[in-house]
Amino acid sequence: MMEDEELEFVEDLEAILHLTPEVQLAIEQVFPSQDPLDRADFNAVEYINTLFPTEQSLANIDEVVNNIRLKIRRLDDNIRTVVRGQTNVGQDGRQALEEAQKAIQQLFGKIKDIKDKAEKSEQMVKEITRDIKQLDHAKRHLTTSITTLNHLHMLAGGVDSLEAMTRKRQYGEVANLLQGVVNVLEHFQKYMGIPQIRQLSERVKAAQSELGTQILADFEEAFPAQGSKVAWLDKIDRRYAWIKRQLVDYEEKYGRMFPEEWCMTERISVEFCHITRTELAKLMRTRAREIEVKLLLFAIQRTTNFEGLLAKRFSGCTLNDGPGKKPETPLEPTNPFLEDEDNVSEKDEDLDRPKKPKAPDNPFHGIVSKCFEPHLYVYIESQDKNLGELIDRFVADFRAQGPPKSGTDEGGAVLPSCADLFVYYKKCMVQCSQLSTGEPMIALTTIFQKYLREYAWKILSGNLPKTSTNSGGLTISSLLKEKEGSEVAKFTMEELCLICSILSTAEYCLATTQQLEEKLKDKGYLKQYPALGSGPGCCM
Repeated sequence: MMEDEELEFVEDLEAILHLTPEVQLAIEQVFPSQDPLDRADFNAVEYINTLFPTEQSLANIDEVVNNIRLKIRRLDDNIRTVVRGQTNVGQDGRQALEEAQKAIQQLFGKIKDIKDKAEKSEQMVKEITRDIKQLDHAKRHLTTSITTLNHLHMLAGGVDSLEAMTRKRQYGEVANLLQGVVNVLEHFQKYMGIPQIRQLSERVKAAQSELGTQILADFEEAFPAQGSKVAWLDKIDRRYAWIKRQLVDYEEKYGRMFPEEWCMTERISVEFCHITRTELAKLMRTRAREIEVKLLLFAIQRTTNFEGLLAKRFSGCTLNDGPGKKPETPLEPTNPFLEDEDNVSEKDEDLDRPKKPKAPDNPFHGIVSKCFEPHLYVYIESQDKNLGELIDRFVADFRAQGPPKSGTDEGGAVLPSCADLFVYYKKCMVQCSQLSTGEPMIALTTIFQKYLREYAWKILSGNLPKTSTNSGGLTISSLLKEKEGSEVAKFTMEELCLICSILSTAEYCLATTQQLEEKLKDKGYLKQYPALGSGPGCCM
């Protein structure tokens, strides 16, 4: 019965003292021990077998039991001492807590006293420094006001000086002044709500914008002007001399690097021609008012000579590959009169007449000179002026020399001025056909028509003798019409000679003009345009 109770007690004790593995591990780490009794997996049977491994060892069992009992008593004493010590610790803790609370109350009282004294001291300091603080604020505000006023004075004066220097183009002084004005203006960013400050800021921005525009205009006026001066038509020889030097240098240095069938030298020349034509066109559009007829003809002559040189040097096989299209093949030189061009005197081959290319089929014709065609109106206007002066000279010569004398070879002959007029027409036609066969040629034929009419009225009709029956004077048409029953006017021999000469001249003008007109139509110059000899009173 006793054994059963002991077993139950042991089981209950084991249930109470059963610890989790984590707690057991923590205990072992805090209190490491080699005693088998302290192990969590303690086994009493194994422990007894360890103490009494053999039957002979049972002889000292009493000694072992006594040692264990002694150890138990020591453990009981230690437990009792610890329990009693814990009882005294609780009382000491309560006493220490009470003492701490009393100390905290005393400390709180002292802190409150210090705070009250600090508030009183602060109030006393405020009363002492109240006037000093007001003076300090006044000083700070006064300093700020003076500084702002100085900046405002500097800003206003700087803006006025900036505008004045801008007008005088004093860029060196403006550079330093503008930076200073901008720096001063930064101090007034928070005052932009004030109209006067905002107005000064707008004036500064306007001055900056005006400076930028003005400086850019000055640069454009300075640098491009020099460039256009060097690149003007009177210096066109330099362009062609430069490309000649470059081509020679290229042939010497790089000519053998590329296959001959690539025609690199010709490609460079063609590209130069395209660029030159574009740049000359831009330049002439810009300075159109400065183009004079002699300068224009000089440039065309040098350009056509250069194109002829290209035709001798290259075949033109790369023209279809270039950025521009292949220039038109020039029309064969035309002469609207019966005579050959070989009869033209050498005096015509001067600056007033560009030389035609020697090769009849020049693939480079017009590759550069095409840019001059829009400006050939200068040439047309010059011919208009020259023909007007020529007609006036014919009138003056006729008045000075008088009509052809009767009884001489000159009587009834064509007036010499008529031949001179058509010789000049011939020269102009040959010259213009070498310059252009398009709109300028049409404009020139219109000028011819105008001065044929002028010649008919001023030289022919204007010099017919007057009769008493016709106060307005005779006309060529009235001479050619016969009226039945009309009284035949009486003329002197000199007047009859003059009338015959004028009629012969009119007939010559009509025949020559019709012949010229047919040749122009055959060449396609006057297609869909009025006839050269059309219009009332052109030659009759």
